Amino acid sequence: MKKLVLLGFILLVALIGTYWWMQPRGRRPNLNDASARPQIETARLASDPSAKATDVVRSNTSGSDWNRFRGPNGTGTSADTNIPTQWSDSKNLAWKTKLPGMGGSSPVLSQKHVFVTAYSGYGEKLQTPGDPQQLKRHLICADRVNGDILWTRTLPSQHDEDAYQGMGLPEHGYATNTAVTDGATVFVFLGKSGVLAFDMTGEQLWQVSVGTASGNRGWGTAASLILYDDLVIVNASEESQSLRALEKSTGREVWNSATATLELCYSTPAIVQVDESRDDLVIAVPGEIWGMNPRTGKLTWFVQTALTENLSPSIIVDGTTVYAFGGYRSSGSLAVKVGGTGNVTDSNILWTSSSSSYVATPVLLNNRLHWIDDRGMYYCTDATTGELVHRARMTGLQGGGRPVYASPISINGKLYMQTRNSGCFVIEPGDALNVLSQNRFESDGSVFNATPAVDSGQLFLRSDQYLYCVSASP
Repeated sequence: MKKLVLLGFILLVALIGTYWWMQPRGRRPNLNDASARPQIETARLASDPSAKATDVVRSNTSGSDWNRFRGPNGTGTSADTNIPTQWSDSKNLAWKTKLPGMGGSSPVLSQKHVFVTAYSGYGEKLQTPGDPQQLKRHLICADRVNGDILWTRTLPSQHDEDAYQGMGLPEHGYATNTAVTDGATVFVFLGKSGVLAFDMTGEQLWQVSVGTASGNRGWGTAASLILYDDLVIVNASEESQSLRALEKSTGREVWNSATATLELCYSTPAIVQVDESRDDLVIAVPGEIWGMNPRTGKLTWFVQTALTENLSPSIIVDGTTVYAFGGYRSSGSLAVKVGGTGNVTDSNILWTSSSSSYVATPVLLNNRLHWIDDRGMYYCTDATTGELVHRARMTGLQGGGRPVYASPISINGKLYMQTRNSGCFVIEPGDALNVLSQNRFESDGSVFNATPAVDSGQLFLRSDQYLYCVSASP
């Protein structure tokens, strides 16, 4: 009997230990440890050309505001009044195009083109992932009018990626980083194969490695590129625990800010105009939020947070206020006023909340933050106070696992929330959950991990099989 009790106790301890080990964990930086964050830049003078602010929307020459992940400066917001609220295989579907592989990256747009990445050759089936040496990535350029593929560039992997196993890569795959374009060049981030640039005809202009390491979970890369003036900014947290800026025209490294605190940071940074003479590059990392000089990569200010787990949601910008959400559900969220210098933890945090999103970045609409969490709960919180306005369980969700990877967007005052297996919900925001429609392509049984893109009356969706254009019928 004693042996059975002892054996049961050992098994219980083993189970608890296994559970604890499997929980995603980040590191909380030591406020007194200067190596935990980029080098501090104590003075940024208006007379310094590197401090001159750039209007990140007006400087975009792509011909479309949706030229990067989540559209204009990552807000996920469009005022387009011509996007349908209902669609299907037979309704308001302008075209669909078969893709050469799978992927969770989102479509990005120029005036005439839609770009998206995909992968094939390895990691397409969990039971038989195949040979990692056969992994290929594809950059696809399609015509916005009819969906015809104008060109595809197939790129063999330059370095072995993390294995297709566990709770990371089988969820999102090897084409998760969303491209960015300025209308003349399209830039893609392919993990350990680096960052590449192509012109509008598909000619490769340059390729630069940003590291070949792996994070401690082996979950693969996910952060997307952004542009700032003449720079391509890369969160290479998985590849080298670094943030880097590359010259758009050549790929030359302009700055490199490396610190181990970036590990488990999968989010995409954003640019915030602090005042007429200063822009800040803002990113949430495990344990802190950083405001950096986008010209030098040096740190201007930071706040310490409770977001100490793996961080997938990206920074949300509203004027000079930013909102950050922790990846793991217990991390919570907070609002921070940007600006200042050094440690502004005590002065710049506006509120903190226990509400959080796991993978998806919430969208800000009507001074409220909206998202669906990894358990299928719809959340609406007050952006001024962080207080919960209401939450409700989404009905109509299908499939196991996490119901969402894509981030919600808002179009003409309505919420568009793409799920992985249950279509896209269109929601009328208010004091209660009001679902206007649930839109699916019944002919497509694959997963939808990508955040939609929208511009000029066209809504672009992508699955593991197809790229879709939804548009109101004439």
